[in-house]
Amino acid sequence: MNQQKKMVITAMLAALGMLAGCSQSASSAAASAGTSDGVVQITLNGGTASVAGTGASVNGADVTITKAGTYRIAGALDDGQILVDAGKQDAVTLVLDGVTISCSDSAGIYEKQAGSMTLLLADGSSNVISDGAEYQFPDGGDEPDAAVFAKDDLTITGTGTLTVTGNYHNGIGSKDNLLVESGTLTVTAVNDGLRGRDSVTISDGTFAIDAEGDGIKSNNDEDTQKGWILLSGGSYQISAGNDGIQAETVLTVTGGSYEIVTGGGSENAPERVEQGFGGGFGEKRPKREAGATPPDGQTPGEARPGSVPPNRQDAEAVQTASVQFAADTEAAQPTSSTTDSESQKGMKAGTLLTVSGGTFSIDSVDDALHSNGNLTISGGDFRISTGDDGAHADGALAVEAGDIRIERSYEGLEGTTVEISGGEIVLTASDDGVNAAGGSDENLDPGRLASQNSYFIRVTGGMLTVDADGDGLDSNGDLYLEGGTVLVNGPTSGGDSALDYDGSCEISGGLLMATGSAGMMQVPSDGIQPRLAVWFDGVQPAGAQIELADDVNQTVLDVTLEKPFEVVILSAPGLEVGQTCALLVNGEKATDLTLTETVTSISSDGSAAPTQMRFGRMGMGEDRVEGRGKAMQ
Repeated sequence: MNQQKKMVITAMLAALGMLAGCSQSASSAAASAGTSDGVVQITLNGGTASVAGTGASVNGADVTITKAGTYRIAGALDDGQILVDAGKQDAVTLVLDGVTISCSDSAGIYEKQAGSMTLLLADGSSNVISDGAEYQFPDGGDEPDAAVFAKDDLTITGTGTLTVTGNYHNGIGSKDNLLVESGTLTVTAVNDGLRGRDSVTISDGTFAIDAEGDGIKSNNDEDTQKGWILLSGGSYQISAGNDGIQAETVLTVTGGSYEIVTGGGSENAPERVEQGFGGGFGEKRPKREAGATPPDGQTPGEARPGSVPPNRQDAEAVQTASVQFAADTEAAQPTSSTTDSESQKGMKAGTLLTVSGGTFSIDSVDDALHSNGNLTISGGDFRISTGDDGAHADGALAVEAGDIRIERSYEGLEGTTVEISGGEIVLTASDDGVNAAGGSDENLDPGRLASQNSYFIRVTGGMLTVDADGDGLDSNGDLYLEGGTVLVNGPTSGGDSALDYDGSCEISGGLLMATGSAGMMQVPSDGIQPRLAVWFDGVQPAGAQIELADDVNQTVLDVTLEKPFEVVILSAPGLEVGQTCALLVNGEKATDLTLTETVTSISSDGSAAPTQMRFGRMGMGEDRVEGRGKAMQ
């Protein structure tokens, strides 16, 4: 974590330095551009051009700039190029003031050498740059590879518009750092839309990006201090064949408005094959739209074919760390269609993804938010539809604040550890709602588990509402509920559970209501806050209102359930051992009960709950309580 924090700080300091320096140069260029002093005028005229001033020369339809300075460019080149080939320390500013450049065999604008290049989009100007589908490289090599390309730092600023079409490879690319301060950019590319190899920093602007590869990308995989992206503002519409936004190392988002579609959207996601322990191994779960009823044939109490509880394994027998576990598993598993396919994630980071602000609409084939390391959400407004995970971290996933609506997913939140301390999360998942599991999100060998100490789910604050066809909360280790509100509309299949954990479940605070089928349900057995488990005789319909009132008729909990259920687990700060409560269903009292121990488990008619396998994994050792009331029909 220290190294990752250092990388974030380094990236931010570097970006601030770039912003300060480039803002000064851009302001100076803008001031110079307002007069004729020190500005070289370049006029494009079809198959030729003219230059008023020094520092640039013309050869047919090609213009070469060889000195530092500010160059105002206007007009059109039918098949030509602006080439910057200046000194290694030279700062070159191109003021684009109504420019149309088409180049059939190379980049329209190519910075071959300079200290830096700035594109200043003149106020009110419309500028268009395009390249050809095939390049010629007279000097050998493979550069340039974008319609607008810089071997050194590239800055884009100003209030005009820039339309770029990358027919050969990328739209706009820098081999070093790419900084966008402002402007309206429309980019179409057969590969990546915007690419800064060492970094991408965007503070403002309006972007419409249609890329067959990644929308925005930083791809330096040779230096751990590079390959990062920092987005602090701007408005984005991104349609990408692969990832919407992808950083090789750190991706930091502090603001902006984002509409991202990858791979044509979640509707194009392939059917996922469940590899977890909750149900039949290898069984495909059909994708489910938000708010849709469970698939036909899946009713509460009905176990899916092949469903078996996991064998408990001694943690000492499996000491593999999560990273090594993932590597070993990947090596041991046959290549699958999932691993062969292109990455089509909404926002992706190689080491760390942090989001602290912004509004996001993401419709992705693959994970909407993904980190190969850790992922932290501390703010933002999210609307997510995905064919895979809503938010996935190979390491730690933390939600501290934000409004997160995952309307469609395979799994809602997944990480080696998942910690929720704030925010409001509403998610729909065709498999598990929240999952603490080791390794990457590729197919895992169900016969192997890492140490239970490596995985946990912890809720200390916020509000979490889960609608899951698989397990509601599923931890390969422990489950801690210490605060906040957790509402789980769990599975209707008998092979899954609203709560599923391989270690222990400890409840010491917060409000919990978990409902679902009885076949695999686990009842939390640890913690200081009383829990109540009510087992109904038969399936209760969706829309049922569950109310728990204390001995002075004060409502402790009142929830309307959205799905059919057989079991209800309740825990709330208002419950106390020795307290007498009334359980009401649809306003009608089902039973009275007394909380005599920390865990109270009863049938809906008030009798002691059976201890046979009728209810599968209920959790052993609960104290049963004799109650009184009428049986539910």
